[in-house]
Amino acid sequence: MAIQDFVAGQVLTAAQMDALQANDYNQTVSNKTASYTLVAADKGTRVVMSNAGATTITVNTSLFAAGDTLFIQNIGAGTCTITAGTATVTTAGSLALAQWGGGTLYFTSASAAIFFSGGGVSYGAATGGSSSSITVGGINYTLLTFTSSGTLTVTKSGIFDVAVIGGGGGGGRRDDLVVSTGGGGAGGLTITTLYLTANATLTVGAKGAGAPTQGGGSKGSRSGIITTIGELVVGGGGAGNGGTNADGASGGGQSATLSGGLAIFGAQGKAGGSGPAGIQRGAGGGGGYAAVGASTLTTTGGAGGAGYDISAFIAGSSTFVSAGGGGAGATGGAAGSTGAGAGGVNTTAGGNATTYGSGGGGSENATGGNGQDGVIYVRFR
Repeated sequence: MAIQDFVAGQVLTAAQMDALQANDYNQTVSNKTASYTLVAADKGTRVVMSNAGATTITVNTSLFAAGDTLFIQNIGAGTCTITAGTATVTTAGSLALAQWGGGTLYFTSASAAIFFSGGGVSYGAATGGSSSSITVGGINYTLLTFTSSGTLTVTKSGIFDVAVIGGGGGGGRRDDLVVSTGGGGAGGLTITTLYLTANATLTVGAKGAGAPTQGGGSKGSRSGIITTIGELVVGGGGAGNGGTNADGASGGGQSATLSGGLAIFGAQGKAGGSGPAGIQRGAGGGGGYAAVGASTLTTTGGAGGAGYDISAFIAGSSTFVSAGGGGAGATGGAAGSTGAGAGGVNTTAGGNATTYGSGGGGSENATGGNGQDGVIYVRFR
């Protein structure tokens, strides 16, 4: 429980005495299901994080005094990272807590704390792909980037943060000025933490090509990680429609467990938008990771659905992945979401995707835009 203050001469009630005795054995538990910023009332308590995705606990100044402590533990599947806000936090271990990790946060002053790890699984080490050093939230990582299939060679067992993105779908084509074609769907995306003791096989999904002749584009291929306990998979983006169907394509399919006991699921791609019936109509945008593709009731295409800014995982400037391509139109093709191709106008080809996993733009009376190959990121401390 939180520390209580009493005054001289105060007579304690039975409930207060029981509470003091309980404090010797059981701290007050504060359960959190989302990222959290510590407050003064957390002194002497146990903060328990529970989330399937990544979370943070932020530590600021002027809330605690020298000698104050609190316990932090993570029981969720997602990594919880203790993050220095306006205060400083140092440790000899890791501030990134995997599931079942935890420890004591001890304040040496109102603006500085030390985290003493209470055990739990630590980060591993591996090689493969292209390697770089990054800093995210004040924490240094090694980032391995796989733009083609390969092997993650584990040199030290432990936890690894992974981001898996499927190949983006291609846009369709229609060889007349009657019907526009839909934007390609985004490749699937999942971000999670894995515990690995042995090498893993990584499959990077190929892009879907835009249709070179009348018809729908190609679907993007799935990306996945095969481990000793199972396989994590995210689907490729759907193909933009051609022919008489003016609907955009859906985003990448949900990830699935194909073997073993690894049961981790990525986000289901959003649906593509729809287009109206009639001559010289516009077409719907492709679905993205974060939003559906836009529908249209005019001769202008619908915009592609929004993707995900992966910079919070890989550091650096904003980089959007898993975005939907724009739909084509007789009078105006719509923009794809950031990183995806735009829809074509009349005889203008659909735009190609520009960043990993984004859906290609649709086109009318010209070649559909290409998606882009997927990518797999692996990072560790």
